[in-house]
Amino acid sequence: MSPAYWKLRFPGLAIAALIALASAFLSEHYGAPAMLLAILIGLALHFLAEDPRTLIGLEFAARVLLRLGIALLGLRISFDMFADLGFSVLAVLVGAVVLTITFGMVAARMAGQKTQFGVLTGGAVAICGASAAMAIAAVLPRRNKEEAERDMVFAVFGVTMLSTLAMILYPVIAAALGLNEAVTGLFLGATIHDVAQVVGAGFSVSEPTGEMAVLVKLIRVTLLAPVVLVIALAYRRSLPSGTKRPPIIPLFVVVFLALAALNSSVNLPDVVTEFAGGVSRWALLAAIAAVGVKTSLPKVMQVGRRAIGLLVAETLFLAALILIAVEVLPLDRLH
Repeated sequence: MSPAYWKLRFPGLAIAALIALASAFLSEHYGAPAMLLAILIGLALHFLAEDPRTLIGLEFAARVLLRLGIALLGLRISFDMFADLGFSVLAVLVGAVVLTITFGMVAARMAGQKTQFGVLTGGAVAICGASAAMAIAAVLPRRNKEEAERDMVFAVFGVTMLSTLAMILYPVIAAALGLNEAVTGLFLGATIHDVAQVVGAGFSVSEPTGEMAVLVKLIRVTLLAPVVLVIALAYRRSLPSGTKRPPIIPLFVVVFLALAALNSSVNLPDVVTEFAGGVSRWALLAAIAAVGVKTSLPKVMQVGRRAIGLLVAETLFLAALILIAVEVLPLDRLH
C-alpha cells in the first residue's frame, strides 16, 4: 500500500488510537470498563465523523481493526481446554449459547425488533459480550449501515453495563444459593459477558473459583467462531438475488480458527501470546472507539426501552438456564 493510502487514513486512525489510549488510562485509574469508556468518548466526538478528512480513517479502524482484534483472540484458545471440563459441562455451555440466541430471536420479534437484532444481542449475551457483538455485527447483512452501527453500539454498551453489574451481584447470588467453588466458577464463567468482569467476579470469591470461571469463559470465547460462521452462512442464503454476497467463510473467522489450532498444537512462547493478546485488546478498543465516533447518540437512544428490556431478559434467561443446569444435570466434576 502506498504512502498516500495511509496518509488518507491517518487522521481517523489517530483519533481512534487517542480515544483508545484515553479509555485505557481512565479504566486503569478509575476501574470503569475500557470498552464502555471508549464508546462514551467516541459518542461525544461524533462531530469528527462529519469531516471527510477523518471519516476514511474511522471507517478503516471500525472495519479492519475490528476483524484483526477478533482474529487474534484465537491465540487465547487451546483445544485442550475442552478435555479439562468434560463432556457434560461442554454440552451445557453449547446448549446455553444456542438457547440464548434462539430466545433472543423470538423475544426480539415479540418486542417489535428485527430478528437480526435478537441474533446480535443474544449472541453478545451468550458468548463473550462486546467482542461477540462486534464479530456478529460484522457478518449480519443490514440494508441501513447507520442502523447497523447504532445497534452494535447499543449492544456493546448494554452488555458491558450488565456485565459490570453481574460482576458485583452474581458472586452474592452464588453464595446465597450455597454453591461450591467449582459450581460458582461455572456459573460466573458461563453467565458474565466480558472476560475482565469474569476475572473480577471469580477471583473475588477464591482462586479456584477464579480459575474455573476463566476456563469456562474461554470455552465460550471458542464458540464465537462457529456461531459467527453459522450466522454468516444463514444470512448469506437469505439475501435477495442480485445482492452482493459476503464470503462463505469470513477471513477473520478462518484466522481465528487457524491461530487456535496453532496454539493447540505448538507450545508458543508466552511473549508471543501476550503480545498478540495486547494487539487484540488495543485493536478492539480502537475499533469500538471509531464506531462510537461514527454513531450519533440521539440515534442510539432511538433503540428504545423494549430493546433495553430485551437485553436484560436475555441476560436473566442465561443466568436462570445455567443455575437450573447445575442443579438438575449430573455435572460430576463440579460437585
